[in-house]
Amino acid sequence: MAKRLSQNLNSAYIAAANRLNGKQARRKIIAYVESYDDIFFWSSLLRTFETKDRYFEVMLPSRTSLCKGKKIALANRLGDRLGSSMIACVDADYDYLMQGATETSRMVCESPYVFHTYVYAIESFECYAPSLHNVCVMATLNDRRIFDFEDFLARYSEIVWPLFVWSVWCYRYDYYKSFSMLDFSRIVELNDMNYYHPDQTLEAVRRRVNSKVSRLQRQFPQGKKTYKPLREELLRLGVTPETVYLYMRGHDLYDNVVGPLLNGICEALRREREREIRQLAGHATQMQNELAAYQHAAAPVGEMMRKHTGYVESPPYNRILKDIAVFLNEEKEQRPDVGASAAPPEA
Repeated sequence: MAKRLSQNLNSAYIAAANRLNGKQARRKIIAYVESYDDIFFWSSLLRTFETKDRYFEVMLPSRTSLCKGKKIALANRLGDRLGSSMIACVDADYDYLMQGATETSRMVCESPYVFHTYVYAIESFECYAPSLHNVCVMATLNDRRIFDFEDFLARYSEIVWPLFVWSVWCYRYDYYKSFSMLDFSRIVELNDMNYYHPDQTLEAVRRRVNSKVSRLQRQFPQGKKTYKPLREELLRLGVTPETVYLYMRGHDLYDNVVGPLLNGICEALRREREREIRQLAGHATQMQNELAAYQHAAAPVGEMMRKHTGYVESPPYNRILKDIAVFLNEEKEQRPDVGASAAPPEA
């Protein structure tokens, strides 16, 4: 019975259930997401659109299993069940950049009831450069700026930009087995980072990128005609040479680029604060008490990355807000759901 209920649950049914609650009741809009980690992000975003007349309930797409992920969120003919009272909120991955080249990409890019992050994933938002200094402050309680995250990630992005276009090109034209996202990540990862002389690290990345680009040009001579148009298209989609890092695979970005940066910088800031405590303490007991209090108040970098919301000022985040606003404005004129049966699910 539960399985048949979940199979027949659709936007029209939610709309009908809303009407049964009476005209004065707040209307519920269900938002399906990919995983537990996504619930807070999308709930916080959608909450800005809640009014006395409507609210959102963010949940995983399956009530009968622990299955998660985009394929589950968009599977089981979910696209046919979406509507003004049921939406899906997913990571863009490369599907946004594929622009309809695959079935999933078409649904992500074209369905008025599917909303995506524009950047690769929620982890990408957490790595938004202008917010990283505040993450360091949250983790270390030290506000001294010893590293320019914005400048570094902009320069890093400009270096990897030509190879990133090749990465998207390989997925667009079905050559991803020859150059996968994992291959891309291994080339652009940061090794032996020198925080006081980052140019050395960037130059090493530049050499690897240039070498791989040259090999890809020889391997795929047909790219001479299609590479430049794809590059121009990516620019029109909002990917710029300075912001490429946001469109890389999210966990690769954190594990191989931003994570190592933050961990090193935060470790230096913690040591600096602890030296200061040792120097200013009047006696050993005070020093031990102050060190213990500081270490208790400081927090792990990874935890602060998940908690901060500095990305709400980013252009991609505001594009999502605009899409939701357009949807809510347009769906006012279309209720109840058009073209779908409002009958309750079969028991």
